[in-house]
Amino acid sequence: MAEWVERVDEHDRVLGVVERGEAVERRWLHRVATVVCRDPGGRVLVHRRPDDSPRFPGAYNWLLGGAVGVGETYEEAAGRELAEELGTSAPVELRFTFLCDGVISPYWLAVHQALITGTPSPDRGEIAWWGWVEEASLPELMTTWPFVPDAVEAFARYRALGG
Repeated sequence: MAEWVERVDEHDRVLGVVERGEAVERRWLHRVATVVCRDPGGRVLVHRRPDDSPRFPGAYNWLLGGAVGVGETYEEAAGRELAEELGTSAPVELRFTFLCDGVISPYWLAVHQALITGTPSPDRGEIAWWGWVEEASLPELMTTWPFVPDAVEAFARYRALGG
């Protein structure tokens, strides 16, 4: 089934509606919303993508997320993705957005944060493994584990803004 997204310009203004696959193939800008999940102790959720994932199979990530649908705000998409991928809901707070060149395609990336107080129930089609880690250990993990490249860039920006 087609996934429809809003094609946007370099200022994140909507130009029209396109199928996400076409946006990626033609390297058209679109929007992606992500969430940094923290537990009450401040640890960050890290997860590994399934080995059969079409994008970055078996890679690790510190962000959950996906494409922003037509008519959705970044915040709405972040909350939806949190529910779909982690099986939980929590208020999401926008931290920052940036124009990400992207390994597969360029896009506007919004990074949100959420406090997860319950036990996650992840979708195994999206998350093969997950665990809580101290934020201070993420830079080393990103050099030893295969992380999604765009997530590494987002982490550098996150740290530069004070986390």
